[in-house]
Amino acid sequence: MLNKIMNFVRDEEGASAVEYGLLASLIAAVIVLAVTTLGTTLRSTFEEINTGIGG
Repeated sequence: MLNKIMNFVRDEEGASAVEYGLLASLIAAVIVLAVTTLGTTLRSTFEEINTGIGG
């Protein structure tokens, strides 16, 4: 029984799935941040163009 417990503790297969999940969530957060920043910048630019046109 002790051997089974020690094998379970040493098993690192599950850790890679957790690491991939963390990496995917980090990438998703960076994408959301980039899209939000880009959207804000584009909105500001289009508002300036609209004001310049006289709209």
